[in-house]
Amino acid sequence: MGKDGIEMTGVIKDCYPNAQFKVVCDNGHEVTAYLAGKMRRFFIRVLPGDKVIVEVSPYDLKRGRIVRRVSEIVPTIPPDNGDQKS
Repeated sequence: MGKDGIEMTGVIKDCYPNAQFKVVCDNGHEVTAYLAGKMRRFFIRVLPGDKVIVEVSPYDLKRGRIVRRVSEIVPTIPPDNGDQKS
């Protein structure tokens, strides 16, 4: 798919055998997607409820490839150490 693929974000709804997943995109479309080769190679785990980026072919909008898992990073506030010398 590479250059002509359409990237969408979505959430994993179901898991199927052979590393295939049902992904509900942000715009409401449901896509059957498989795990990309690099994600299989480095054992990136994807579970239902995870937010992912899916690359969809313009020729078949019902099938796609999961290229990245989006991590929800929660900002943490460092503790205030009032006894620091300045």
